[in-house]
Amino acid sequence: MAEGEFMSREKKNSLQLAYSRGSEKLERAGVPAPRIDAWYLLEYVTGIGRAAYYAYPDREMDDAQWKEYERCIDTRCRRVPLQHITGEQEFMGLCFHVNGDVLIPRQDTEILVETALDVLKSEKKPCSIGDQRVRLLDMCTGSGCILLSVLHYYEGKTEGTGSDISARALKVARKNADSLGIEADFVESDLFENISGKFFMILSNPPYIRSGEISQLQEEVRLYDPMEALDGKEDGLYFYRRIIEDSIHYLEKGGYLILEIGCDQAEDVSGLMKEQGFEDIDVKKDLAGLDRVVYGRYY
Repeated sequence: MAEGEFMSREKKNSLQLAYSRGSEKLERAGVPAPRIDAWYLLEYVTGIGRAAYYAYPDREMDDAQWKEYERCIDTRCRRVPLQHITGEQEFMGLCFHVNGDVLIPRQDTEILVETALDVLKSEKKPCSIGDQRVRLLDMCTGSGCILLSVLHYYEGKTEGTGSDISARALKVARKNADSLGIEADFVESDLFENISGKFFMILSNPPYIRSGEISQLQEEVRLYDPMEALDGKEDGLYFYRRIIEDSIHYLEKGGYLILEIGCDQAEDVSGLMKEQGFEDIDVKKDLAGLDRVVYGRYY
């Protein structure tokens, strides 16, 4: 079927027809979970929910919706991520704006946020009393999803800073902070280059994919996620070494460093932390039972 012909105008422009044709075209293009993506795009274009769809599957789409859905399906067939088409991604129950300048938030990263919240809730910090605030730093912040989620859900007084080497990524993070109504500072910085002061907690989901493995990633990731958010250099540990080595100069006594890791990096990252004097080092697994977060405390 030729490009732009997947919805023949010989038939009524019903929701059901659009969804069926969209699913078929995505499947032929080799898009993973084609029916799911076809539905999300239909919902995005029309605003219809599942209950309304099943109640009125023959409801007609107007010409503008029909053409826009066709455009979205064609774009997804080129393996452009669904989130780049809709411009948003849910993370920790919050809606984040995303585009090609930031890594799309993933469910695995919620383990990092949950670990940070568990630590904050279990610690009775003197600096959370009175007018003093718990200072948090999110390094390689990207969309800001990690920092902003922690600030949203933690009930104590906080002062949050997100840093990134990309000015374009920081623009997205600031937009998310504004839309969520969360106060945070954002700093353009090559890791700790422009960071000052000390923090109770430093969080990071740094680039950790080995350079040689980039070509094996899904097209959606390899072609459309920013390379600087993926490439962890030859062994995938380059940024962990830099962050762990320098973090000890920016942590308060008893402060925490919490890092997302690749599923086979727990031993290496834990070892790097131990070499720098971190204590109480532990590993958290994701929902699939894979190692996902390493954290420790520096006294």
